[in-house]
Amino acid sequence: MKAAVLHGREDVRIEQVDVPRLQPGDVLLRTQVALTCGTDVKVYKRGYHARMITPPSVFGHEVAGIVEEVGPGAEGVAPGAAVVVANSAPCGECYYCRHDTPSLCDDLLFWNGAYAEFARIPARVVRHNLVPLEEGVGFREAAMVEPLACVVRGVEESWIGRGQSVAVIGAGPIGLMFVALARLRGAHVTVVGRNASRLQKARELGAEETIVATPGGDVAELLRRSRQGHGVDVVIEAVGLPETCEAAIRAVRKGGVVNLFAGCPADTRIGIDSQRLHYQELTIKSTFHHTPESVRKAFRLIADGHVDPNAFISGEATLDDLPEVLHRMSRGGDGLKTAILTWGRE
Repeated sequence: MKAAVLHGREDVRIEQVDVPRLQPGDVLLRTQVALTCGTDVKVYKRGYHARMITPPSVFGHEVAGIVEEVGPGAEGVAPGAAVVVANSAPCGECYYCRHDTPSLCDDLLFWNGAYAEFARIPARVVRHNLVPLEEGVGFREAAMVEPLACVVRGVEESWIGRGQSVAVIGAGPIGLMFVALARLRGAHVTVVGRNASRLQKARELGAEETIVATPGGDVAELLRRSRQGHGVDVVIEAVGLPETCEAAIRAVRKGGVVNLFAGCPADTRIGIDSQRLHYQELTIKSTFHHTPESVRKAFRLIADGHVDPNAFISGEATLDDLPEVLHRMSRGGDGLKTAILTWGRE
């Protein structure tokens, strides 16, 4: 089969590899659409991922397709079924799973391999995070379930509600998904970003205000000024840099919530004014990954028409084009997600 194999830093090759062999409970997925992702770009630039990928390895993790084959013991799924799968599954048995925090599972099982004609879906993922498609939900739309599921958790854990002011720092696909879901909850959304076309997309998704961030500018000051100095109820940091994390904390109002969602590079630190944290009763948190529950909530948002995944997909490409697509994204291309058609264009 044809697959994209990561060999190291900025080294992705389209190769012929063996079709994966199934173990008991596994499913072989004939992939149809795989979506590019900021995490994949980070993996491409770094050449590895500490928890998910040791090169050489097939990679990619946002995918929908058709069940080609099922392994012995796989239940509730049959060849020919159209499905979407998430990229991990919790164990269901550790302390964190038993205390309703499966995203922190001690044995969270990841898989990669969406950028290929076939992908082996491990048995645990089949049990916990494989969702059959419903009529009217296409593969391109369904492939958005995984990233949207992460944002669903981010919105819920930030307690975003009707009438609140919400600032999203960062106007990439994840930031834009926060805009869409916050607006669904009736919040008033401001977006800070640098890319004009992405800020325009934020307005199309319902942002009431967009702010252009300039190099060296103080994002916190821009946000406070937009709120007449009172600060914002909820600030979502969707960039993943220490300086924007610190700006998010400075921009929130007394008693407000900051979600440092994006995650900063390893070995970085942020500074927090401990006096303000205490006396202004700030809540600072991060939300990592998704859960089986949020995966299903994301699917319902798509299936019921509340979120249109095509708003976050700005192009299509074939598997052969993937190395160039990733190279462009790593250099700051202003597109959003690209739908990789793993079997080529019809």
